[in-house]
Amino acid sequence: MSGTLRRLSGTTPETRWDAVFAAPEPRLGQIVLGDYQGWVETAPLPVFRRQMPVVMVPVILNFGPSWEVGSPRTDNGALRPFDSFIAGLHDQSADTQSRGDAACLQLNLTPLGAYRLLGLPMHEIANRTLDLMDLLGTAGADLIDQLCNADDWHWRFNLLDAFLLARISDRAPVADDIAWALAQLQRSHGKLAIGRLADDLSVSRKRLINRFHDQIGLPPKTIGRIYRFNRMLAHLQRPKRQSLAELADACGYYDQAHFNRDFRDFAGCAPGTYLAGLAPAAPEMADI
Repeated sequence: MSGTLRRLSGTTPETRWDAVFAAPEPRLGQIVLGDYQGWVETAPLPVFRRQMPVVMVPVILNFGPSWEVGSPRTDNGALRPFDSFIAGLHDQSADTQSRGDAACLQLNLTPLGAYRLLGLPMHEIANRTLDLMDLLGTAGADLIDQLCNADDWHWRFNLLDAFLLARISDRAPVADDIAWALAQLQRSHGKLAIGRLADDLSVSRKRLINRFHDQIGLPPKTIGRIYRFNRMLAHLQRPKRQSLAELADACGYYDQAHFNRDFRDFAGCAPGTYLAGLAPAAPEMADI
């Protein structure tokens, strides 16, 4: 891990949670998106959450009770039991439920980082949640045992660094052109035309789509839509926000009907329903 640990705690009427964050080792900058996250939550009843589509591959390394997770293409989204798990890119919302008490370490992989670590076509895990041991085998089981037996978060994060660095040591780097294309979609918040991306890379649209399926998991047009949707969600969560019509225009939707349709496709509900369920802002982090 790099730098100091940062701690964040919070309560809701139903739960109390504590989180610890740390940056991964710098050599993992293209593999892990953002910080490592250690979570401990206490609640008297099961805690249900709806997870919105994002352009990352979350991994849960579990130390506590098992989870239930639903995915769009598995049993019509029905919740299924998991211990440690990985979720491929989703183009619809997915649901998670803890039993109440929870303890885990979460890392979010970049799509290309997941492709490099797992060594399999990413469309095989798109819109699916998989048991981590099915993908990592005994190496994954050994990692979980070490994390459970570690007595502090510093040690856990260092163990994870070592595991990831060892796993990528003999893997070929990801293709620069797909990394560039993904960065362009992110930078434009999904507004960049796919035909232009293909022209810039001197490939056909079909070839670009096939390579995204293989290395990212979803086609570039869907990735662009998710980036645009995520930008819109960020605007919705601001204390002072625009009207929905203004927001639709600012985020590049043709009109509010297009905005509403995309919102329902990704979130599974209308914008007003989503806004009604927004949680209050989280407290500030503290270094420890």
